[in-house]
Amino acid sequence: MTGHGLGRPFAFLWSSTALSNLADGVLKIGAPLLAVSMTRSPTLVSLVGAAATLPWLLLALPAGAVADRADRCRVMAVAGAARAAALAGAALLAALGALDLWVLLAAVLAAGVAEVFADTSAQSVLPMTVPASQLTRANGRVSSAQMIGNEFAGAPLAGLLVGLLPATVFGAPALLYAAAAALLLGMRGTYHAGGNSPAPGSPRTPLWGSLRREVGEALRFLLAHRVLRSLAITAGLLNLANSAYFAVFVLWAVGDGSAIGLPPEGYGLMMTAFAGGAVLGSLLAERVARILGELRALTGCWLATSVLLLAPVAVPSPWALYPAAVLWGVCGAGGNVLVISARQRLIPPELLGRVNSAYRLIGMGGMPLGAALGGVVAEFAGLPAVLLGAIGVCLLAAGLVRRALPDRISRPLTSSAALPDITRSL
Repeated sequence: MTGHGLGRPFAFLWSSTALSNLADGVLKIGAPLLAVSMTRSPTLVSLVGAAATLPWLLLALPAGAVADRADRCRVMAVAGAARAAALAGAALLAALGALDLWVLLAAVLAAGVAEVFADTSAQSVLPMTVPASQLTRANGRVSSAQMIGNEFAGAPLAGLLVGLLPATVFGAPALLYAAAAALLLGMRGTYHAGGNSPAPGSPRTPLWGSLRREVGEALRFLLAHRVLRSLAITAGLLNLANSAYFAVFVLWAVGDGSAIGLPPEGYGLMMTAFAGGAVLGSLLAERVARILGELRALTGCWLATSVLLLAPVAVPSPWALYPAAVLWGVCGAGGNVLVISARQRLIPPELLGRVNSAYRLIGMGGMPLGAALGGVVAEFAGLPAVLLGAIGVCLLAAGLVRRALPDRISRPLTSSAALPDITRSL
């Protein structure tokens, strides 16, 4: 276990992140591959992506309120244990021969619900473990751990497990989530935002009314903040389009009747190539931003990623796919580190969980719609129509955000009382 020189609490957080993202990687790649083995219908296959992301649309705002009310580390631990239990049940059903598409979708949906609470609290707890000056460095380390687990190790492992024993696609992540939750116990201390608790002796607002007020405060902050609002809308368009693209891309890439003709193991290797690039992009993000400036670095990453999506469509061959996947990883992870670090600097600590969740509702709420839309359009208009349409939306979003943002995107904000002045200055 390594803290990368950022302290003991960060070391435990980083280690837990690495294990949970290895579990994410197995499930993210293994579930669609299992679905493809059950059906070749684009609509049904796309339901896997929709089930994984639907909880963000439904639960992002409540999860943010929970992250600002409760101990964030404890929320992550409980969410990890819940994911472990849900997937252990699915593994048991698979071992008994009761696995079908609907069991698969239920397992993915249950894991997605817990992920919303875990990830919202994780992004909110990180600034409590390292100084503000180290946020970009710490996010780079976390992002590299996520990519190594999610793609570099998880993807090929998922391809292997699908071929060997389908039950392990659920069983292996269950064990990893349980271990990740246990590691969080090493983060001694309290990780409570401290911004929402009523003062002693003050009248208590009913829970529903209190949550509604707190969520409304976060939404007003986000919508009034030019930088955060622009980033959230752009992220929403990019994620909607990417969800449509990748919900059906497995049909374009895998199988004898596909355009590229990869075996399941080849698809896992594609994600490994992506992860290798993502690790590099995560570690280089801070240096590139220092040279080019945050805005140029971020918009450049988003634009390059959008253009690169065209490569395996224009040239449906592994020779085009694997290099493109490496560059997807470099640009995608670099942009992700920059935008997360900017949010953590711009949002006051007492609002971080709620505003992050409001941002991610806009940024990720369209993902289930995109995944479902991609499947329906592919069913009637063909896979190329979905892939090319998604690329067009990505290019449009990446171009528009450059015009909407100021030259500097991460001016620190230390208190929610400073909102009007900051908003005018940006």
